[in-house]
Amino acid sequence: MSFTVPAGCIVGLIGPNGAGKTTLFNCLSRLYAFSEGAIRFEGRSILETPVQGIAEIGIGRTFQNLALFRTMSVRQNILLGGHCRATSGLWANALRLPAVAREERRQAEQAQALIDLLELDAVAETRVMDLPFGTQKRVELARALASQPKLLLLDEPAGGLNHEEVGALMNLLREVRDKLELTMLLVEHHMNMVMRISDKVVALDFGRKIADGTPAEVQANRDVIRAYLGVEA
Repeated sequence: MSFTVPAGCIVGLIGPNGAGKTTLFNCLSRLYAFSEGAIRFEGRSILETPVQGIAEIGIGRTFQNLALFRTMSVRQNILLGGHCRATSGLWANALRLPAVAREERRQAEQAQALIDLLELDAVAETRVMDLPFGTQKRVELARALASQPKLLLLDEPAGGLNHEEVGALMNLLREVRDKLELTMLLVEHHMNMVMRISDKVVALDFGRKIADGTPAEVQANRDVIRAYLGVEA
């Protein structure tokens, strides 16, 4: 398969169960090693970057199964998300140099800005484990944004949400994209959401690309219809 994610766009990645969507995400975030081909970010192969450096070059991610620190507060989780942007070293922190205090203030301000943007202020000091599922989803989004990504990988962000929550999520993702000038690649089974929010849609089936285009083009593609509804359709 081969496709591009244009800067500033929301690209939806769809396909039936087992099509390879999460596997592809795990390759993009270097959780999986791949043996052939190349993945390029801003013209550079991501294999040139060590696994622990993926967030630092500007690729952030949320997970299908929430991967939050449940006993920590919302604010603490978001602050941890910005750790990859810290520049002060071990000795500077041990000696509490002025630069460390300035960096901590900057990180605290950024965390508060994300709390405000995602409307988490009322629960900022609450343990994540005590929050409803939909709110935990927003916390994970905020933590991913704290790493200041250029490309945000969203793995089924609408999973487990009700109809009203999905509508609110669509509005939130558009707002985040516009305010932070982000590029987003979205894996999602909620077809209504994908088709309404995406600038471009890529469809996979059994590990290969079967369609790539605007939402309307992909919806009308015979191979996509066949993959989802069968030959009879």
